[in-house]
Amino acid sequence: MQVPVHTAKSQLSKLIEAALAGEEVVIAKGSRPVVRLVAIPQTGFRLGLLAGQLGTPPDFTAPMADDDLAAWEGD
Repeated sequence: MQVPVHTAKSQLSKLIEAALAGEEVVIAKGSRPVVRLVAIPQTGFRLGLLAGQLGTPPDFTAPMADDDLAAWEGD
């Protein structure tokens, strides 16, 4: 679909819906196409995508063994 700038200004919401539906929308100045309106793919961010696939993380709050603690403290 090709529409002139004036029409695009007055019917932007409809043109966005058309682009979201997969239609290619071209905005033209006079008869010269200048802009293509396309939908941006919507991908959702999901927490826990790799849950259970990375193994068990270390417990950083557990007490250290005495020899490890001595190494950290420089003894």
